[in-house]
Amino acid sequence: MSLQHGASQRDLAAARSWLFVPGDSERKMAKAAAGEADIVLIDLEDAVAPGAKAAARPLVHDFIKAHPAERHRLWVRVNPLDGPHTLDDLVAVMPARPGGIMLPKVHGRQDVERLDRYLEALEVANGIGQGATPVIVLVTETAESMFHTGDYKGAPRVVALTWGAEDLADSIGAASNRNPDGAYSFTYELARSLTVLGAAAAGVAAIETISADFHDLEALKSRAEKVRRDGFRGMLAIHPAQVPVINAAFTPSEAEVAEAREIVDLFAANPGQGAIGWRGGMLDRPYLARAERLLRQAGMP
Repeated sequence: MSLQHGASQRDLAAARSWLFVPGDSERKMAKAAAGEADIVLIDLEDAVAPGAKAAARPLVHDFIKAHPAERHRLWVRVNPLDGPHTLDDLVAVMPARPGGIMLPKVHGRQDVERLDRYLEALEVANGIGQGATPVIVLVTETAESMFHTGDYKGAPRVVALTWGAEDLADSIGAASNRNPDGAYSFTYELARSLTVLGAAAAGVAAIETISADFHDLEALKSRAEKVRRDGFRGMLAIHPAQVPVINAAFTPSEAEVAEAREIVDLFAANPGQGAIGWRGGMLDRPYLARAERLLRQAGMP
């Protein structure tokens, strides 16, 4: 897949924070673009009322076009394909060459393939290299999509999968997605697990869903650190105050980098060994793979 005008694969692998910002507010878009978020997700879906979408589209186009140096960070969440707005969104924003597209409320891989056809035509029409616009997919927002989270291997343009709990609850008619203690109930923890498994199967990044309480940064820190241990590579945010916490949680520490480098160097010095003694224990190849992945996340060769 080409990423000629957008972020490089290395940039995307290191994308920790994905900050939503409403597409009908130039002030909020400017604040988000000036901040620390690795990716700014300009929202034309939930954050913009149906009657305001037509006015928001040119605002988003003009904002992206006016910030060419930040374009690789400026992605757009379009409206879902089963509604009336998606093509209007894409026709409006693609001439500005956004860094990528978020596709919400998918029902399965067929939606990604349909989006690919739309993007291919619009790239040609706007002089953009074919396949240059990457896509992140919300893979758990409909009941049907839950059965297809493992279907995205080789799907065109897909660089990341993420999940959502609110729309899933609405899709299945649930009164709540939480247990009495405030934790997600089983169906939504299943959605989280299927997302990280689906992303691993597809060879793309798993991105954790939002934390709606943007005042509770300690809870955010704890959750971000946990899901990173579980295999997620970044997290969605709904407020700029969440971004530094997410960035810190998904940035390998100096101690982690040093340990990973030690493991990689140990295997490099013993190329014929399948298992190697280290610090009183044994390391095998999965430890090497994890160490190499951590170094890539830290931006190191």
